[in-house]
Amino acid sequence: MSTVELTKENFDQVVTDNDFLLIDFWASWCGPCRQFAPVYDAASERHPDLVFAKVDTEAQQELAAAFEIRSIPTLMIVRDNVAVFSQPGALPESALEDVIGQARKLDMDEVRESVEQQKQQAQQENP
Repeated sequence: MSTVELTKENFDQVVTDNDFLLIDFWASWCGPCRQFAPVYDAASERHPDLVFAKVDTEAQQELAAAFEIRSIPTLMIVRDNVAVFSQPGALPESALEDVIGQARKLDMDEVRESVEQQKQQAQQENP
């Protein structure tokens, strides 16, 4: 499956319409980004049930800023509108496959419960 180019115009729609999304934050001038691209593209072919997307941090500076992207490439995984993984650096193929496998195994009910507990705790600490 080909990758989806994310922009500030289509971002919300793509995230809302897909329950498992991998996002590669990259830029054309970034050497590690260019090295990671074939690994990412090959993974998209192996996992046609998942949505693979790219954010060009030069063209989409607002999106990169919204996600506080400080280093590229950064890989983010969003499941059911919850960011469950975010890590800078180009991953080798085996590590990318491992991360995808771990994200597939997540119990999203537990993840949402944990997120809610963290929100409540933050509210109690900072009323």
